Amino acid sequence: MSSSGFAPLPPSFYQAPVLDLARAMIGKVLVHVAKEGTLAGRIVECEAYRGPLDLAAHSAGGRRTKRTEVMFGPAGHAYMYFLYGMHWAFNVVAGEEGDPHAILVRALEPTLGVELMAARRNLPETSVQLANGPGKLCAALGLGASAYGLSLKGPRLFLAEGQRRAALGRSPRINVDYAGAWAARPWRFYERGNRYVSVRPRD
Repeated sequence: MSSSGFAPLPPSFYQAPVLDLARAMIGKVLVHVAKEGTLAGRIVECEAYRGPLDLAAHSAGGRRTKRTEVMFGPAGHAYMYFLYGMHWAFNVVAGEEGDPHAILVRALEPTLGVELMAARRNLPETSVQLANGPGKLCAALGLGASAYGLSLKGPRLFLAEGQRRAALGRSPRINVDYAGAWAARPWRFYERGNRYVSVRPRD
């Protein structure tokens, strides 16, 4: 148990095939122990990216750059990237070392530190907009460049046990039309009926 009161999931959790891990992540709790306090939210939506074959992945074709390097390392680390030149996005590195697979966390249901999240987002605590998108959740949790490559074993950033409250839904991923046939793969997973899911369908 960490000082935050949450227990990080074991490293073995992240060593699963990327599609299996993406399913398993729905309902788990993402925890960031920040200087201002501990923030946490249930993962209610995520997307799997299975490079180098997956043309929607940043590691497509085996692309290995300073930005993608962490994806080629061991599972259970944070891959952060800048989205549209404006927002950070948080990803979990999955699978075997050398296979550049990752899972984008697209939406959270805030559960702890909601007052701080709301202040960071300049929104009411009850707003569905707090963390219902990749950039929004990183802004709410205070995640940015300094989280790149962090081990998810804790104590600063990790996934903790949680529970899926509804059936698992799946659909094609969002905004990857450039990937041709890969854009149609149903590799987006979400909790059905949860109001924090970023893009319809929500049921």
